[in-house]
Amino acid sequence: MGKIRKLAILTGGGDVPGLNSAMKQIVFRAKTAGIEVVGFRRGWGGVVNYRPDADDAWNRQWLIPLDYDDVRTIDRTGGTFLHTSRTNPAAVRESDMPVHLRKPFMEYPMDITDTVVANLEALEIDALIPIGGDDTLSYAARLNEAGYPQIAIPKTMDNDVYGTDYCIGFGTAITRSVQAINDLRTPIGSHERVGLIELFGRNSGETSLIASYLASVQRAIISEVPFDIEKLAEMIERDKRSNPSNYTIVTMSEGAVPAGGDVMETGEADAYGHRKLGGVGQWASHRITELTGHKVTYQQLGYMMRCGAPDSLDRMVAMNFGNLAIDTLLDGRSGVMTALRDGKYTTVGLDTITDGLKRVEVDRFYDIDEYRPWIRNVENLPMFLK
Repeated sequence: MGKIRKLAILTGGGDVPGLNSAMKQIVFRAKTAGIEVVGFRRGWGGVVNYRPDADDAWNRQWLIPLDYDDVRTIDRTGGTFLHTSRTNPAAVRESDMPVHLRKPFMEYPMDITDTVVANLEALEIDALIPIGGDDTLSYAARLNEAGYPQIAIPKTMDNDVYGTDYCIGFGTAITRSVQAINDLRTPIGSHERVGLIELFGRNSGETSLIASYLASVQRAIISEVPFDIEKLAEMIERDKRSNPSNYTIVTMSEGAVPAGGDVMETGEADAYGHRKLGGVGQWASHRITELTGHKVTYQQLGYMMRCGAPDSLDRMVAMNFGNLAIDTLLDGRSGVMTALRDGKYTTVGLDTITDGLKRVEVDRFYDIDEYRPWIRNVENLPMFLK
């Protein structure tokens, strides 16, 4: 790869705290190195909607120049100041196809990677830094196959990008969850109820596992292990009775599956094939009341897990991922993802993202009989128990 004169950044998928911190550091380091920076707005949607033949008024919706003054204060808040989307250029649906690209008799979904490459080349962008989770970075891997230089940065609140021990957003999500669980002890304990707290986590139950472990919750239902609602109700009955304060709390992944049932989803699938998760916590709450007679305080934390400014851990990792991305480009390397492995910053091949699935190591960290974390023998394990 030749000298980098101009690079672009984008954020895709769900927002998490720390995205702005990473982008601020990227811009700072790039400008110091004399590299021009632009930002695509709304993730991959900005790349496919940019039009080389359009006027500035149109293209400003999708692409903006980034100087240090533009990002000087963005790390004080969460989310992404570039905004985000779930556009997938490898499988664009008819409803998402930009008007200027539509032609009669097109077959959907359609791969328009050729348009992505053409737009990047028209802008004379030498390298791209996409920041995202499994879905956003799976398309980055597709673009990597097309030969476009990239350094990917992993982010996802449920920490499930394969190839890295840690993703931007996970630390803050756990911090928010533990705080909410402890705060909810007040009304749940005051009314001597069962508390059921549903946490984000589609296929990985790590947020439920780690939050319950740190907050000393009695039971944790995770996505990887189907649960028997009658068995869980019996455990809850025992836990409540054995607590001098006569209450108990359960955490549950939104992707948890009742034994013999299916994951609970609603609505139409998005561009990456995912339907909206939700409902398992509410269903379980009703069944627990039916089976035990106890009132249940059901709380779906949802977006509260990823709102607000990042905690110190997410700031640290985000900024260092930004540093590492620029260092890697300046070294003349591309086609990789920044990562944390065994507590050390490193890079892995971008194709690693699609090489496997990152899930809770059930045999090592979860008691499938008691539905709770089982953490032991941590000597020589990295900080995040991977």
